[in-house]
Amino acid sequence: MLSGIRALLLDISGVIYQGSQRIEGAAETIAQARQQGLTIRFLTNTASKSSEQVIQELQGMGVSMGPQELYTAPQAAHELIVERGLHPYCLLPDVIAAKFDCYPPGQADAVLLGDAREGLNYSSLNQAFRLCQSGAPLIAIGMNRYYKSDDGLQLDAGPFVKALEWAAGTEAIVMGKPGRAFFLQAVASTGCQPHECLMVGDDVDADVLGAQDAGLPAVLVRTGKYRSGDEKKLASDSRVIDSLANLFD
Repeated sequence: MLSGIRALLLDISGVIYQGSQRIEGAAETIAQARQQGLTIRFLTNTASKSSEQVIQELQGMGVSMGPQELYTAPQAAHELIVERGLHPYCLLPDVIAAKFDCYPPGQADAVLLGDAREGLNYSSLNQAFRLCQSGAPLIAIGMNRYYKSDDGLQLDAGPFVKALEWAAGTEAIVMGKPGRAFFLQAVASTGCQPHECLMVGDDVDADVLGAQDAGLPAVLVRTGKYRSGDEKKLASDSRVIDSLANLFD
């Protein structure tokens, strides 16, 4: 699987750490990849932490990285909103909303939805529904169904995006995984071709199938949100490993 690979694209939550605990051997594998001359990129859909927080957490777990190596779905969404000159009604955690110019429903011309957790309530979702039904674009920060925390599996933003799509008869613009553009943006930053970049993730849909759709080889790890039977969604020659620590086995 690593023959011809020049860059490693890594999901973070569920691959490098799970909840607040580092996954054993993950940091060592990343260090080994750097020693072998592989370019590293970290890809995450998380909309509950700022880029600065993500970097600090990884560094605290022994993973060295620079800001230019991190690609987040909120960053991609911000670039799209600025490019189109949109005024979004934001359903986001405070730490992410602070990075955007957010508008009240009466002044908004777009809906931006991420993992707002308790902020995803009937009142806020109904405001988002009305905007989308009137023609405002729905921008989703990722399309994950769920993630795994110290307390177990938790709903992510994806189910709420799907509900708005169905109710308003619209289709979300997905920024982040499994969006093809998000993977190709990260690939372009490496100077490599898609087939030379290996994606490693715990989400069979967003990480692995999304990467494969963008032309990247991908590996599924049996950590994080992985559930028994996920590999049945993959082609028979797809690689599945117990954890990132086994990547070079």
